[in-house]
Amino acid sequence: MPVSAATETKLREAMARLLAGEPLHTDGALTKENLAREAKVSHATVHRAETILDEWNAQVARPVLRTPGEVQRDETIADLRKRLRDATTRATELQGKLDALATVTANLYYENLQLKKTSAQGQGRIAALPASGPWLE
Repeated sequence: MPVSAATETKLREAMARLLAGEPLHTDGALTKENLAREAKVSHATVHRAETILDEWNAQVARPVLRTPGEVQRDETIADLRKRLRDATTRATELQGKLDALATVTANLYYENLQLKKTSAQGQGRIAALPASGPWLE
């Protein structure tokens, strides 16, 4: 289904602005997505305008994949994702240690209660070590 004459005019004007390096609505990268944005039409509309696409492909033999700003942004995102993975791994390790410590503490608390209970019933004896002896010398 071809596009209307008004849409074709919008696409031609947008293509001219992009090729001249004077975009109004995009970052200026020579992509079909930017052509659609610059013309304020949908991406599907661009693909229905076969005549415009042929002209675009003739003018833009090798599209610019990413601008330097986009490259820097992508590198920053990759670095932040790596740092997040590392931090998540470290947090998981620490959480495991914390869980183990909580288990040991709970067991010691329970054993302490049992010892106090046994001692209170008079069934067990708690003996104090002498203050002097050969082991202290």
